Amino acid sequence: MKMSRLKDAFSGFEFKDGSFLSSRAKSKEEQERYGPHMKRLPKSTVPEYLTLTKYQKFCWKVMGPVVERRGVEDEQLKMNLLQAHMKIRVEEYIAYVWMTTIFAAIGGIIGAIALSLILSPILGILAYIVAVATLVFTPLATYFGLRYNPVSKANRRGKKIDDKLADAMSFIASMASANINIDMIFKELAKQPLYGEVCEEAKWITRDTEILGMDILNALDRASDRCPSDNFREFLQGVVTTSTSGGQLKPYFKSKMEEYQDERKLQVQQNMETLGMLAESFVTVVVAFPLFLVVIMAIMSLMGGMGGGNTIPFLYAVVGLMIPGSQAGFIFIIWLVNQD
Repeated sequence: MKMSRLKDAFSGFEFKDGSFLSSRAKSKEEQERYGPHMKRLPKSTVPEYLTLTKYQKFCWKVMGPVVERRGVEDEQLKMNLLQAHMKIRVEEYIAYVWMTTIFAAIGGIIGAIALSLILSPILGILAYIVAVATLVFTPLATYFGLRYNPVSKANRRGKKIDDKLADAMSFIASMASANINIDMIFKELAKQPLYGEVCEEAKWITRDTEILGMDILNALDRASDRCPSDNFREFLQGVVTTSTSGGQLKPYFKSKMEEYQDERKLQVQQNMETLGMLAESFVTVVVAFPLFLVVIMAIMSLMGGMGGGNTIPFLYAVVGLMIPGSQAGFIFIIWLVNQD
């Protein structure tokens, strides 16, 4: 009877309604008495797991044996993939990078041959230099671009976590003021998509506690190791230190909430000052200077200066290239400022 109950308990990990199975017992006595048992969790509290695209599966099928045979191990890449929440194993990602680089090298060879044939009658020896540069640059750019893509994604996730951290801390402090346990706080936080990447981190913490059976302090310590945000990592480590040293979490949550809110206000103020400076520069560089330049060149053309009609191409260049280019540059700079 007990064996059949164990078999039923481990029959599957995901149900049709989107809930998940946990084999952790509520208490040590219950585990000794009943053994592992099923526990349904809302789907919103559990992160998604490994999913490979068809191309990634093809890369693993072709290059996987080579990667495994060479025994490639990269702990830094493994941590970057975890921090970026890229749902792929290190070996599979390396196979994907190598296979894509091989395709890029083949494309670079074809492109170099085509450029040399097309441009050699026009540019001469310069065409072969361009072809060699294409041949070398294409696979190198592909390899290093893919190799450091997890680092870039992890950094972007860290910035998104910092953007939502002040709001999430208000939620955590409010829940703690109602004497709710820390594991339940993160479980409820995992159900709040309003907090963006902080919610995703809470999902992984909930997975560790509810499915993998970790206690909350070990789950928080593990989450701090894989978190791409320095501020959130410091907060999680502070929770573990405060709990293990016998401190109170309520004052800690309140102080961190005030700290992150003050940092958020300071960041918003700095962004507003930067946008104000950019607005003044925009008026001077993009609006006033081209206008004065066009007027001066038009007057000189009418007066016969600068070779008379030779000013017309310069006017076309200012109106058609300089003004749109400067506007696009300012738009890109403002977009970068808003990403911080």
